[in-house]
Amino acid sequence: MNEDLHRASFPPTPPRALLETLAQRLRYWASTEVRPSLVEPILHPSQWRIRALGVSTMVGHPLFYVTWAWLLPQPHEDLLLRVLMAIAGFLLLVIPGVTTSPPSRLAAFTFSAIFWITLPWFFSWMYFCNGGNPVWLASLGAMLLIYYHLTDWRLATIGAISGMLVAWLMFHAFGPEAPAISQTMALTNTVVLAFCWFMGLTLGLSSSNLRREQLNYTLGTMGIMAHELRTPLATMQLIGEALRNEAPQHGESAERLQDLAQRLNHLVRNMNHQIDMQITNARLMRLAGHTERISAAALVHDAIAEYPFRNSRERGAVVVRVHEDFQFLGTPGLFRQVIDNLTKNALRSLAAATSATQPGDLLIQVGSHGGRGRIVFTDNGVGMDAELQLRIFQPFFSTDRGTGHGLGLAFCQRVVQAAHGTIRVKSTPHQGAVFTIELPAA
Repeated sequence: MNEDLHRASFPPTPPRALLETLAQRLRYWASTEVRPSLVEPILHPSQWRIRALGVSTMVGHPLFYVTWAWLLPQPHEDLLLRVLMAIAGFLLLVIPGVTTSPPSRLAAFTFSAIFWITLPWFFSWMYFCNGGNPVWLASLGAMLLIYYHLTDWRLATIGAISGMLVAWLMFHAFGPEAPAISQTMALTNTVVLAFCWFMGLTLGLSSSNLRREQLNYTLGTMGIMAHELRTPLATMQLIGEALRNEAPQHGESAERLQDLAQRLNHLVRNMNHQIDMQITNARLMRLAGHTERISAAALVHDAIAEYPFRNSRERGAVVVRVHEDFQFLGTPGLFRQVIDNLTKNALRSLAAATSATQPGDLLIQVGSHGGRGRIVFTDNGVGMDAELQLRIFQPFFSTDRGTGHGLGLAFCQRVVQAAHGTIRVKSTPHQGAVFTIELPAA
């Protein structure tokens, strides 16, 4: 009777329903909201990680040549190939933009191409040339695990299949004479490699899911915190408006109440601005993909007009000068954050340098040079030495030990590079700084 009740309560799912459920799952995982970027692990590594990979590739291949050619000789060890693989590792250290943080998409392509050659193609080629012997069976299995750890599991799967296929075709076209592989050995090697491949794929999926869950959790937590913070801020803004409306029209107390109301509104605007900046910084790995045509002059004018200056003197120190307007493709909200962040940093530097700012102490110029648009921030602040200039775009590095979080300039660089532009700094201690944004004019 219990079995009949179980069958009645849980009828078998028809195949059509299973197929529809599977299709829904596939559409869900393929959606842009859930699917992480394929190059996410490449575009957001640490500089140390890329340099370590470059050094290990450059040094490791010569060492393994010595091992497999002299100490434990293998049938077909190739000095020329080892040298070429070492050079590929060296390229990771010297190609411009590869070790910057975050690197450009061109650097991500370079990273992927180098490790496609040095891992799946090279190891498969040597495996076939050496007849699938135990040394290269173990090496090929280790390569699969390493490859899935270096990049996204989908790119690793495509790269491993294509690398093995190309190596197999090249081997049969003009490869050396290799020892014959028995049927038993071929079957054994296939089982071992299939296990390594399966484990690499499983670990890659697990790492991808962990990254996505961590990012979603962080963004969700920040969203809740932002909501809870904005509620009392809205109340504070209402209190400020009430103070302004209830204040008497004349007298010293009226001026004081108006001043307090203005300062309260400024505080609310500044806090909302900081909340927006922190949320955007937390989304460094999920910047908006859509772009619009943006007027550089309008962008700067609007950002400065709405910036929460602390007082009229601070506002008066900023001068905007448009020599020649240009348009570029980007995300307006993100570039507004870039302008705000550079303005905030420049004003902080001015405040540290002097308490009596003058008009033009922060000069923002819009123009073009050599077919590329430029937005230039020139301040008369405290400046910085050469060592700081090399580090200021690194995430979590800040010259402001009190309130700085070290993500502002890293965010600016990420946004500008996403629009195929560049941002650089030129500065001298006690003589101010010049931040230059260059963008391709649309």
